[in-house]
Amino acid sequence: MLRTRIITALVLLAILLPALFYADPTPFGIVALVMIAAATWEWGRLNQMGQAGACGLALVAAALCTAMWQAGWLARPSLTLWTLAGGAWVLAAVLLIRGGVPGWAPIPRLLRIVGGLLALCLAWLAVVQARVIGIGFLLSVLTLVWMADVGAYAAGRSFGRRKLAPAISPGKSWEGVYGGAVGVLLLAAGWVLVDGPSGNNLFSRLWAGMPWLMPLAVLFLCAMSVVGDLVESLIKRSAGVKDSSRLLPGHGGVLDRVDALLPTVPLAMMLYCVVA
Repeated sequence: MLRTRIITALVLLAILLPALFYADPTPFGIVALVMIAAATWEWGRLNQMGQAGACGLALVAAALCTAMWQAGWLARPSLTLWTLAGGAWVLAAVLLIRGGVPGWAPIPRLLRIVGGLLALCLAWLAVVQARVIGIGFLLSVLTLVWMADVGAYAAGRSFGRRKLAPAISPGKSWEGVYGGAVGVLLLAAGWVLVDGPSGNNLFSRLWAGMPWLMPLAVLFLCAMSVVGDLVESLIKRSAGVKDSSRLLPGHGGVLDRVDALLPTVPLAMMLYCVVA
């Protein structure tokens, strides 16, 4: 299993890194589009659409993303759009986590399918807009999510006692959440110290635009990364599956790898628009 995980990770890095660091953001946009289409296929299967229906939903996602691309949305971050998207994520997350696993199935299937489709397409738009702003900006958002996950894992393994949401994700603890929060605050402080307030990264921009609110904004993004993970765990438990698919051998599915990013990147773009 470990060997399979390592091979899959190396293959993904061999695809993602050249696309990410290429001068033109187009290759990264294409790679991200393929990943979002794959995640949408998984979403269709999690909502009992069947193979043909899930493939059709993936094609719809690819078409919507392409239409946004052709309309020039990548170069036009919108505060209104990202505030609406971020607000929808916060509201939906509160309702879903409050309802728990039993609350998912009663939601009309069409609403679940369309809601997931829009969330995935907007996540694609947000992550590619972040890449258009700059490689450093996108990396700062990605590393925030990764640090939240790594910090939570390390603190949870070492100190975890109080369960965060045992009916949804038994492995998560409040101590893990605190560890992730400390990790992202240290990451943000270090990035600002190195790049300064004029750096082209999320933390420097927040520090330059709202220095006293920057720690709260970073903690909010950290919390929403945990929320994204919890929401996907809730949906998988409702569907009775461990992974969203087996597309990534040793790692599960694409949704399993990007769940924490789905709410975090749109909200990061909202904060960017506020301070820009």
